[in-house]
Amino acid sequence: MTQTLQEIQVSLGAVFEGESTIPNSFGNDLAALSAIKKGVILCDRSHSGLIRLTGEDRVQFLHNQSTNDIKRLQPGEGCQTVFVTSTARTIDLATVYATEEELLLWLSPGQNQSMIKWLDRYLFPMDRVKLTDISEEMAIFTLIGEGSENFIKNLSLEGLSSQLEGNHTQFNLAGEEIKIAVGNGLGLSGYTLIMPINGAGKVWGELVKKGAIPAGDRLWEQLRIQQGRPLPEAELTDEYNPLEAGLWNKISFEKGCYIGQETVARLNTYKGVKQRLWGIKLDAPVAPDTPIIIEEKKVGKITSSIDTPEGSLGLAYLKTKAGGEGLKVKIGESTGEFVAVPFLSHEYYAGKQS
Repeated sequence: MTQTLQEIQVSLGAVFEGESTIPNSFGNDLAALSAIKKGVILCDRSHSGLIRLTGEDRVQFLHNQSTNDIKRLQPGEGCQTVFVTSTARTIDLATVYATEEELLLWLSPGQNQSMIKWLDRYLFPMDRVKLTDISEEMAIFTLIGEGSENFIKNLSLEGLSSQLEGNHTQFNLAGEEIKIAVGNGLGLSGYTLIMPINGAGKVWGELVKKGAIPAGDRLWEQLRIQQGRPLPEAELTDEYNPLEAGLWNKISFEKGCYIGQETVARLNTYKGVKQRLWGIKLDAPVAPDTPIIIEEKKVGKITSSIDTPEGSLGLAYLKTKAGGEGLKVKIGESTGEFVAVPFLSHEYYAGKQS
């Protein structure tokens, strides 16, 4: 009998916490972290949301609902885009993959049901668009590391090497048809693999046999914070807009109307960004939502934090008038220094959307 994905992972040392469906760790965090520098690690992101859009109006529809230029995508291409409210408050940062027949929307974990409802609000009877939540049917893996180029060459996928983030193709591994895309959602070297859940155990096992080091969600969260990738319910909430969240390069300022566009354009035109998301190095752990105080005034707050072998790290919003990179602050019993993080951008570069 074919082993399930979780059974394969447990046989490789996976530890699950609570009711989580993805491994928290494989007991190898330090080895996996080291492997990123020369090799490749394998992370299970199957708890992410995945929505399929079909129908003749799918491209125009999604183009009107999010910040990036979806109409420019050709089959085999993809991009990241931000969903915002009518007042430009952040909902989620998603990745779109275009094919001849559909758009595939890769969402943050736990966002599939709310996003289906959100999108359905803007569907009119005459729109030729069908939304299908396929989150439970599919598995999503990411490959992360400086050795990822050599790794995919060993899978006979040389054609993807050096292509733009979001570009994707189909290939077969362990008898399973898999979509593989450039990028892994963290801004690090790597790839994303999407496949039916029924064959995911075989694929995971085969990737490990070929040299990928399995890694858990705890390490993924460390990488997320080090890179500065924002998540819903932390950095992406109704308190912040995408410019404050450092997602300028996920926005098209030329595409015209979309939900929240007027507010985003006004913030850009009149330089209305009053706070920004930064990384922060901490000398002791700090809980999310802890305020940052300077001279008895609140100037920001911690949104995420984690302990690492190199010390505590976090993400935090900071009022622009208070400072930026290099600013040192007292946060409760801890002290911190604001640092730039690679994933975020705080100004617009024409033609650099990804």
